[in-house]
Amino acid sequence: MRRHPSLNERFDWAVRMVDHDPAWATRAQEELARIKIALDAIAVRVEHVGSTAVPGLPAKPIIDLQVSVATIEHHARYVGPLERLGYLFAPDPASPSYHFFGKPAARPRSHHLHVCQSGSEHELRHLAMRDFLRAHNDEAANYAELKRLLVARSPHDRLAYIAGKRQYLDALEARALAWVRGQR
Repeated sequence: MRRHPSLNERFDWAVRMVDHDPAWATRAQEELARIKIALDAIAVRVEHVGSTAVPGLPAKPIIDLQVSVATIEHHARYVGPLERLGYLFAPDPASPSYHFFGKPAARPRSHHLHVCQSGSEHELRHLAMRDFLRAHNDEAANYAELKRLLVARSPHDRLAYIAGKRQYLDALEARALAWVRGQR
């Protein structure tokens, strides 16, 4: 599997911060319903994740979704059905246990879809981040401040945006995972 060239694209009009839109939850649920129908039993779990899933959190206007499958290696079972829904499969050999899809295929995208194996660390980390930010307004506010700063510094530069928040996100994710594991 070769790295999809779209993963190296720098410019994206969607790399901007907008205020939280309550309609994101409805749009996410509608899209998840389409995905669940297309994948049927292949989809073990479907979730709205990312910043658009956190009420009140400013975000890029791209809805992040997650699909958990029983076996990530059988990507032929889910790539075709997702492509028929308008998703672009953007493989990355550096992430064989986690797959990314964007919709539409061309930027700007309205949806990012993350496919991971059910019960994996990838599945847990997205859910933990969402739930942690929902439960901790101060953490969400700090994250929003960083995102606004990065977008102001390099408007529409997706690679600078990703790199700029990497270290912060790693630490935030560690706090979220510790929090969710303490909840069990």
